[in-house]
Amino acid sequence: MRILVTGGAGFIGSHFARSLLGGRYTGFEHCDVTVIDKLTYASDRANLPAAHPRLTFVRGDICDRQLLADVVPGHDAVVHFAAESHVDRSIDDPSPFFETNVMGSHHLLAACASGGVGRVVHVSTDEVYGSISTGSWNENCVLEPNSPYAASKAASDCVVRSYWRTYDVDVSITRCANNYGPYQHVEKVIPRFVTSLLTGQDITLHGDGSAVREWLHVDDHCRAIALVLAKGRAGEVYNIGGDRELTNRALAERILRLAGAGWERVRHVPDRKVQDQRYSLDYRKITDELGFAPQIRFEDGLSEVFHWYRENRAWWSPAAAPARGTALTSAVRTVAGPRGLSVHAR
Repeated sequence: MRILVTGGAGFIGSHFARSLLGGRYTGFEHCDVTVIDKLTYASDRANLPAAHPRLTFVRGDICDRQLLADVVPGHDAVVHFAAESHVDRSIDDPSPFFETNVMGSHHLLAACASGGVGRVVHVSTDEVYGSISTGSWNENCVLEPNSPYAASKAASDCVVRSYWRTYDVDVSITRCANNYGPYQHVEKVIPRFVTSLLTGQDITLHGDGSAVREWLHVDDHCRAIALVLAKGRAGEVYNIGGDRELTNRALAERILRLAGAGWERVRHVPDRKVQDQRYSLDYRKITDELGFAPQIRFEDGLSEVFHWYRENRAWWSPAAAPARGTALTSAVRTVAGPRGLSVHAR
């Protein structure tokens, strides 16, 4: 079996790809993995093995239709992680979000339809639902995105669904709670808090810190995606919830304790223009149908992540390592690729 992972050098995509290569998912223990990634600021070739007999790495953009026409055919399944994903950046400049998340998804699904790919999983986000004051969203709730990022992901969900209805592509959509774990870019809140404290800086908290987020370790998220890939139904959406809802203030308190720091290290800043107050997912569907349940307790996972960033400064510190996404690993053989793009082969 051959599986194509888009965005597979980013935080979540690389965890999924490494787990596939490690034989961790039932039914996919010996699959060949192709990763395609543009290697933007938020991804890094070093997040993947330098060399592996079942890994092929392609540096390229999912908006490149010719590249997709060359790469996609021959794969049995595609797991689509590639996306622009930072809310603040989407507010500053929405265009790349709609180009990559909407048009990129369209180009990818078109290539899957014409290339005869048998199975596709599209990885989305709980932010497409908007904000919920009480209760939890199920998969039938209306989409009410509030930021350009969330709107671009909601639109991509609609694009993906249309390829199921119109072209019979066997595709499922996942919508997940906030992820955390090793190798997450420092623009995201948990690594931002941790690395700020480790470098002697204060942490910044939007508003009064009362916004609530639901947290899920990246390893649990990727296990859920593998279950959807193996057993999910075509045309269906699966929410993937976490084991903990926390205000941003409570999250900051936990990270301060891990760092041995006090509240004097917190600096309040104005809320962003778009600040959803609360996210919460009802994920009984994936539990009942596919048997998913989170396995990593938030307290354990957060402690692990804090220690990972403390012990891997060379990965995230600009003073100690090249800018993320700029360097390719020399140990991987480079061969001529379509349209002059770099293809790093096993």
